[in-house]
Order: sequence, then structure tokens, then C-alpha cells
Amino acid sequence: MSSQVSALKLFDLIQSHRVTDVIYVAARLGLAELLREGPKSPGELAKATGADERTLGRLLTALSTIGICARTGDGGYALTEVGACLDGSAEHSFKSWAILEAEMLSKSWSGMLETIMTGKTAAQLMGLSNSFDLMGRSPEYVDKFNAAMVELTRLVTPNVLRSYDFSGIRHLMDVGGGSGELLGPIAQQNRKLRGTVFDLPRCAEAASKHLRQIGVDDRVEFVAGDFFKTVPAVADAIILKSIIHDWDDARSVTILQNCRKALPGEGKLLLVERLMPEMPTMADEDREQALSDLNMLRGPGGLERTKGQYRELLDQSGFDLAAVYPAGRFNVMEARPR
Repeated sequence: MSSQVSALKLFDLIQSHRVTDVIYVAARLGLAELLREGPKSPGELAKATGADERTLGRLLTALSTIGICARTGDGGYALTEVGACLDGSAEHSFKSWAILEAEMLSKSWSGMLETIMTGKTAAQLMGLSNSFDLMGRSPEYVDKFNAAMVELTRLVTPNVLRSYDFSGIRHLMDVGGGSGELLGPIAQQNRKLRGTVFDLPRCAEAASKHLRQIGVDDRVEFVAGDFFKTVPAVADAIILKSIIHDWDDARSVTILQNCRKALPGEGKLLLVERLMPEMPTMADEDREQALSDLNMLRGPGGLERTKGQYRELLDQSGFDLAAVYPAGRFNVMEARPR
């Protein structure tokens, strides 16, 4: 028998999309940036954003109830520690992710029922190969996606650096490495390491600029290519972050086999991925894994895998899983060529 308490809990879960939308509006208005230096009144914020003061005040009330800002004694609003992460210049900003979630992902998720009924991704239901082909039709979507991925990588990278020792690697290649947000800091920490960022040609300009800005362009270069076709044999270790979870088993094996061909016999393969628990609970991290899994289902057609599933996938691709190093909400899985 259901109780009133249970019903109200369900009621709150049903309405949870409203939280995303409230955060999104705050991101688009740049409220975190405006509150960066200290509290401001609704009137001051309205003048700075061009918003209606009364309705902005109601938005600020909602933001205060979810911990993005806090009411001050004089009726103004101050940024909280959580809200500071909505500032685009913050070290651990998730502003671009808020925009991606509201403008792209939530709209895609509205078709989840059809995906569950058919087993097809949003792109496949439109007659396209995958979500990246669909996204590629709109350059502004590509920019939003890339900006959000940069934010996530910046958050994950310190945990990866703490959990795994890269000092024994001479040349590391980041396959699907985008603008070098992961490989750059690895190279900064390991001064003797040489690196290659391998990704599609459209990533070249951003990668070259980023590697130059952080001072590793003398040791790390960008190489353009398609990991479904071939991976250059230039490194003694290959790292892939959040790549394999994008794809189904068949496409994942293609990528991993291309990596296997590119590695020497004593090389290393490093996968930075979430690990789906064998028996998910109601813990926050388990919920994130499960919802990310559905996001892969609706989007590119991949999945969040368990440790056993990754072991099987690596085995099919000519690798043995050697070790797993926890790295926050992610893990670094080290595999060796068989």
C-alpha cells in the first residue's frame, strides 16, 4: 500500500526537471558571474540582466531553495559554494553543462519512450547512423557539446592524476582527446612525457590553441584521424576517456582493436570510464550511473558497463584487464595487449 509520504516523494521526483530549468535560466542570465564579487539586490541584478525585477525575484527565491544562492539580511542575494560552480570562469564550472542539459539533452530525453519501445537511438529513429552525425548538422550544438565535455574532463582530471602513475610512460596518445584537456595536465605533471592528441580534424584548432596556452605544445601534438578507421602507431600507451561508453559492443571492439594494432606488445591501454555496479542501489552515484546509461541509450547508442562487461569487451579486442584504479566517480582501467 502506498502512503501519502511515498506519494509526495514521487511527486517531488516527477517535478525534478524544473530544477534543471531554473539552473539553466540562471546560467543564461549570468547570475553567478554577477554575484561573483558579492551580494546584490534583485533590482541590481535586474538592471544588469535586463530582466523584469519582480519575476527575477521569484527566480532568485527558487534558486535559494536549491542552494544556488542565499538570501541576505537586507533582501539581497549571495552566491553559495555550489552556485559558484555556475560561473563560467570557475575552476570547476558546470555552466556549459547546464546549457547542454537544458537545450539539448532534456529535449532528446522527451523521446525516451520511443527509444525504450524500439531499442533505437534518437538518431536511428530519424534514419541517421548516430547522434554525433545528428549533432554535426548544427555547428552550434557541436560547440555546446564540446564546451560541456571540457568542463567534465577538467573536473575528472585531478582524480585521474591522483589515482594513476603516468611516470613510466614515454609517449601517451589520447584517442578521442578533443582539445587536449586531459592529456595537457598529464604532460604538465610528467615533464619527460611526449603526447599525441588524436581526434577528428575539427578539433585541431582548439587543441593546438589549448596545448600552446598551457605550455606543452613542444611535447604534445595534435594528429587528425578517425578511430573507427585506424589509430597511429606512435605511442607506448593509449588513453581513452568517456569514449567506449558512447558505443555499442561492435563499434567499441572496432575502436579497441585499432588501439591494439597501434600498441607495441609491452604497451598499455587506459580506459577512463564510469563503472556500473553489478547491483545498483539508491545511492547518488548509482543513480548517476543508471541515468548516464539511459543517456547513452538515447544518444549515441552506447552504455555504462560493469567491470565484468569491460573485461569481456577487452578480451574480444585482444587485451587483458590488469587493474582498476578508482578516480572519483570514474575509474582508470589498465589493460595489456595479450
